[in-house]
Amino acid sequence: MGTAWLHLYLKNRKLSKQKERLFRQNGGLILLQQLSEQKNYNEAVKIFNAEELRKATFNYDDSTIIGKGGFGTVYRGILPDNRIVAIKKSKVASQDQIEQFINELLVLSQINHRNVIRLLGCCLETEVPLLVYEFASNGTLYDHIHEKGKACNLLWETRLNIAAETAGALSYLHSEASLPIIHRDVKSANILLDNYTPKVSDFGASKLAPMDQTEFVTVVQGTIGYLDPEYLHTNQLTEKSDVYSFGVVLVELLTGQKALSYDRSEKERSLSMYFFNALKDGRLFDVVESHIVNEGKREQIKEMAELAKGCLNLRGDDRPTMKEVAMGLERIRKRDEKHRWGSNANLIDLDKIEHLFGDEMPNAYGKQSDQTQSTISFPIPSDFSGR
Repeated sequence: MGTAWLHLYLKNRKLSKQKERLFRQNGGLILLQQLSEQKNYNEAVKIFNAEELRKATFNYDDSTIIGKGGFGTVYRGILPDNRIVAIKKSKVASQDQIEQFINELLVLSQINHRNVIRLLGCCLETEVPLLVYEFASNGTLYDHIHEKGKACNLLWETRLNIAAETAGALSYLHSEASLPIIHRDVKSANILLDNYTPKVSDFGASKLAPMDQTEFVTVVQGTIGYLDPEYLHTNQLTEKSDVYSFGVVLVELLTGQKALSYDRSEKERSLSMYFFNALKDGRLFDVVESHIVNEGKREQIKEMAELAKGCLNLRGDDRPTMKEVAMGLERIRKRDEKHRWGSNANLIDLDKIEHLFGDEMPNAYGKQSDQTQSTISFPIPSDFSGR
């Protein structure tokens, strides 16, 4: 099957020997084999040629760079049909990175959700493989929470909507995708904003979970500050690992604090510890962003804080599912709409939306552990970043 795919591809593209070598080197044969075996992959995924992406970025001009990190560089490109796209170019093409690249492409090829960044295609004819995505115009949630001058524009209603829609996307990945998908690196820097519509991104570390397994052993991957302590200590990856990481994002949205900060005391370097200490001392509204508190939505803030608290339980079994978290945030959001309209007349009945998540609304907060047992302190190497 793989040889036939490769022969057809090379015949249609009329690749030079050099580009054929790069195509093979970048995992093209493995990719085509695996795509051909998937029943539910997105057939709109395109294999771009190197020249059209070079032109789209004006030969990868520095002025088109929209993001940089340890993984490489993201460029803004304009395709011949005038579509604006984001083009992700790795720094080097090690075997591990090629495997991560293929993994991300295979995962995204199965997803079609408005709050998950859409993969448009890839290019395998270059020294390093390239991924092409839809363009999210407003940067990352991390930037909007932590950059000076941006946080004050992120009003409570916007934060609540971002939280609810992101939770809905993660719930979809866990429960409704053709194969359950565990993201494994949920963080504010991996939530892109298109205007203020959130788009979950960066599936390089994600895992397609076998239907008959609720957990499996894997090498720990993720970002310090967001990592599930249970996963860190046992190597047992479950959907609840994403729930923990999302709980940290909820606390970021509430407090404006970073997931890991050396500006805080050693005991509160981890945002989860900082948050739990505030709850324990009855200081929730002292640590929530002041301009959010001033909007007067105290009950909703308390409800989101309770959801975050449930997500951050030390034991995965004590955390809610992403479906339950999404339902809890949706309830808060609908009550906000009710408050703003001042009447039930124009509201969607909450009972009518529950079919999206199941027949019965479970307790979104999950079983609560004693405060002193809800978090874990672990050594953090000084060269790790919370971003």
